[in-house]
Amino acid sequence: MKDYLPSTLSGIAYTGVIILLAVMPVITSALGQGFYLDIFSRIMILSIAALSLNLLIGYGGMISLGHAAFLGIGAYCVGIPVYYEIYNGWIHLGLAIVASGIFALVTGAISLRTKGVYFIMITLAFAQMVYFTFVSLEEYGGDDGLVIVLRSEFGNWLDLESAVVLYYVIFFVLLLTLFFINKLVKARFGRVIVGSKYNERRMQSLGFDTYRYRLVCYVISGILCGIAGVFLGNFTSFISPEMMGWTRSGELIFMVVFGGTGTLFGPIMGAGIFILLEEWLSAITIYWQLIFGAILIAVVLFGRGGIHGLLTRSKRR
Repeated sequence: MKDYLPSTLSGIAYTGVIILLAVMPVITSALGQGFYLDIFSRIMILSIAALSLNLLIGYGGMISLGHAAFLGIGAYCVGIPVYYEIYNGWIHLGLAIVASGIFALVTGAISLRTKGVYFIMITLAFAQMVYFTFVSLEEYGGDDGLVIVLRSEFGNWLDLESAVVLYYVIFFVLLLTLFFINKLVKARFGRVIVGSKYNERRMQSLGFDTYRYRLVCYVISGILCGIAGVFLGNFTSFISPEMMGWTRSGELIFMVVFGGTGTLFGPIMGAGIFILLEEWLSAITIYWQLIFGAILIAVVLFGRGGIHGLLTRSKRR
């Protein structure tokens, strides 16, 4: 039994976070603070999106500044069908997977022909194209957005209109995402992706088609983020092109860097601290963005390895 218990500070911290997320509805109910249930639901949704981006940045070395586009696509795959009174959640989920996958396949096939800053800029360009496309769709609210009058329906046994049920569905999907990514990066596929990050030519000399591997990784990442978008649309009950703006992509990047790139649980920690800091500082002062910006700069300059790096260094001491 002892072998299965976390033995490092980071392992204990991550186990504690998962336990906290599992019991949060009980805690908020006991304290009569349902507001915090909404905050942690949002944290988990953005954690899924950050985990998907970490697959690109942390493991693949592909820095995308347009990842929020997949988040928006997933959300609109809920909003647009609901607009036409199609409430079936399986249809929403299927549309999000297909739409996100196709968009990732097409844009990834082009973007991965480039490297470095060119890759960053072309992913941003594609995301802005999607952003302005949805801004121009007046039928679906354009820049004003679209209200989701009824959440996705998965049958009477899974009522997402209940905040607690929605919370645990998101929690379950987060656990599945963690399990999937953990298995993926430890498999041969993951080793090729990581190897390509550090020395792509060597991986090619060993006979691996690194372009194909990286493209598949890009598509998987886009689909995972699209699924996060489905839950974001259901959670907010309102969608708009603002969800896929480049600033949102920047926030996702910071969540990954803040938590620790190339780590399994780092993006969850990064998303959690990011949102909690945002909520806390905005409640203290109207100038919270100035303080928040200073914290972000300090983390980038001095927080090497993010939260995961801090926990690891603390263990070595």
